[in-house]
Amino acid sequence: MEINKLDDLNNHRTAPQLSDMQGKKLLEELEANIFNADWITIGIMAPSDNKAIEALRSISKRYPSIKFGNLDSVHSDEGVFLKANQKTGNVFVRSEKGLGKGILITCQHDEDTKESNTFGPLPLDFFT
Repeated sequence: MEINKLDDLNNHRTAPQLSDMQGKKLLEELEANIFNADWITIGIMAPSDNKAIEALRSISKRYPSIKFGNLDSVHSDEGVFLKANQKTGNVFVRSEKGLGKGILITCQHDEDTKESNTFGPLPLDFFT
């Protein structure tokens, strides 16, 4: 399946490999949504807590206004699902077997009339 826009990722269980051109195009579309959101939540499916934290740190490095605390206290074995909330700064991780790999970004809004949208899965190194 060809990946030309963020919606094309919706049917993927794990993040597909992207060409540089695809990555740039998706990043441009994603950033328009992120900058229009009041805050984001991030879900990261990874083979280990270290890989999940590395992916989360790459997002904070790219967007300095998106910060999370207590990353040194986040630990879990084997496959993990990490959940991070920009509004609260909270990060949680749990062991989860059978997940794909990738980053899910949900753009949230303070107004209930605006719908939240989730994008992904994006590759774990998408923001590096």
